Amino acid sequence: MVTGQQGLTESLEDYLETILLLTRAHTVARSRDIAARLGVQRSSVTGALRALSDRKLIDYEPYGYVTLTPAGSEEAERVLRRHEVLRDFLVNVLSIDAEEADATACRMEHAVSKTVVDRLVAFAEFVETCPDAGAEWVRGFGYRCAKGRNSRTAKCKRCKRGSAGS
Repeated sequence: MVTGQQGLTESLEDYLETILLLTRAHTVARSRDIAARLGVQRSSVTGALRALSDRKLIDYEPYGYVTLTPAGSEEAERVLRRHEVLRDFLVNVLSIDAEEADATACRMEHAVSKTVVDRLVAFAEFVETCPDAGAEWVRGFGYRCAKGRNSRTAKCKRCKRGSAGS
C-alpha cells in the first residue's frame, strides 16, 4: 500500500520514522540499529535504504551512516507527528494502555485512509490545544472506561436526570 506525500509504502514510512528517532538519539543511524529497532534482517534494511536514497530522502552509503535529507526530515516528522497524535489520542482520550496504543497507532497511521487519519489528528490536536474542547467530557469518558462502565445501559448523571421524570 502506498501512503504519504512522497508516495511511500507503509514500510518505507516506518524506516523514515525509525531513522528520525535514531538520529535524534545518536545524530546518525546505522543499518544494524535500524534492523534491530524494526526487527528485520539487515538485507531488508539495505533495500529500503536504497529506495529512500533514490527518492532523495536520506543520505546513505553502504556500510556508512544514514542521515535524513531536508525532504526526508520533513516527511519523517510528518509520519512521527501522526503516530504521536494518534497514540496520545488513544491514551489520553480513549484510555487505552500506552503499549497497546503505540502499536495500534502504528497500524492506524497506515491502514486508515489519509482523510480519516488527518481528521483524527486534527480532532486530537483540537482536544489537546483548545481550552473549551471538552476536557470535562474527555475526563468523564476516561473515568467511565477506568470503571468498566462500557455497557449501553450505563447512564451518566445527565441521562439519569433526563429519564427521572419519564
